[in-house]
Amino acid sequence: MRTGIHPTYRPVLFEDVSVGERWLTSSTVATNRTAELDGVTYPLYSVEVSNLTHPFYTGQMRINDSAGRVDRFNKRHGVRRAAK
Repeated sequence: MRTGIHPTYRPVLFEDVSVGERWLTSSTVATNRTAELDGVTYPLYSVEVSNLTHPFYTGQMRINDSAGRVDRFNKRHGVRRAAK
């Protein structure tokens, strides 16, 4: 591999700011903030949405009733029949 062209891959502490949860993983993300975890200082990167707060993962996702919309459209404009 060529030297000097790849970002630094290192352990980074991520924080979901909406719930205050933190987790440690490896990343190349650039950040100026640091935080301590278990006596070791890591770069800290804050995120607004993670798997802890995203509606898809938490089960708070709304389901749109598309069948009702299709029925209303067909009632209003009629159903076009295919030619035989």
